[in-house]
Amino acid sequence: MHEEFENPNLLKSPCIMNRISCYVFCLILSACTTKGPSSSVPETSPEASTPDRLEVIIDTDANNELDDQHALAYLFFNADVFDVKGVTVNATRNGGEIGEQMAEARRILDLCEVSKTIPLFQGANESFNDILPTISEDGYDGEEAVRFIIEEARKERQGKLILLPVGKLTNIALALAKAPDIKDKVRIVWLGTNYPDPGEYNHVNDVPSTQYLLDQEVIQEWVMVRYGDPSGTDAVRAMPADIYEMMPGLGPVIDQPVTGRHGGQFTTFGDYSVSLFEHADLHGDPPSRALFDMAAVAILKNPDWATRREIAVPQTDGEGWTDGEDPSQTIYIWEDFDVDAIMTDFYEVMKSAR
Repeated sequence: MHEEFENPNLLKSPCIMNRISCYVFCLILSACTTKGPSSSVPETSPEASTPDRLEVIIDTDANNELDDQHALAYLFFNADVFDVKGVTVNATRNGGEIGEQMAEARRILDLCEVSKTIPLFQGANESFNDILPTISEDGYDGEEAVRFIIEEARKERQGKLILLPVGKLTNIALALAKAPDIKDKVRIVWLGTNYPDPGEYNHVNDVPSTQYLLDQEVIQEWVMVRYGDPSGTDAVRAMPADIYEMMPGLGPVIDQPVTGRHGGQFTTFGDYSVSLFEHADLHGDPPSRALFDMAAVAILKNPDWATRREIAVPQTDGEGWTDGEDPSQTIYIWEDFDVDAIMTDFYEVMKSAR
């Protein structure tokens, strides 16, 4: 969501007006042009003025499972909402090394027919503490993605650049460590954590990067995962029957087929989606797969599809959490997702993609 701020032109009173009528005129002018308190937005609020489309860099461990791929497609196919500046990639423990993560991201860009317009950058293979001592050297791990994040953040824009990490936070933390000046130019929206409970995948893949960002003065919003809890994105689930019925053939038809990570040749994202589900383990009752990362994109598109609340900045204790004690230092968390609205919109966007 965003709000535009106005700068009304000042009017000059005609010289023939007497002092009383001029005073009355100015009172009327003030009443007509002064905004009420309900429209006042702090500069550091996520609602601060932004362009017509949200400018986003998505940071993904694309080959981890299947939610990243669906998040990328949903982001790309919502081109009227999002201006995707680029895709950066990291490696978490599932899905192989950074080369395999890059290959999967490339498949999705190709299948969504955006490879020529949205750039792809290789990021960190290792973790924050391993890489941090080397960031002054040429060719450090993750340099390509980190450089892109910094350069894009430093560009002049009306609002803040949204950094949307849906894996570990390594690339984002490295960018802020190398270029502290970008802190007031970005808004970090992270799909991660079971907060206040421990043990979420994205968090535990690089705990120090999470703590580093918590120590920085930068806008942060966490999109809750919360395994098995209806308040988290774990509740935003795709049923295999729906995927098999609705997804075949959806998306633009590309000329050059893409070889899927499980084999096979694909010319639409919809067909590849079916393949991903056919090779995935299912969970829950009824059996299904959570589209965690896609839900993070969805609440940027429509913030009414979840509840956002402000909390004191917590501290991470290994895989767990200690609640924050300073009410002046806060982050936002997103929870209680409108599952039906999000999944309905996902399928509608897929159907309309050409």
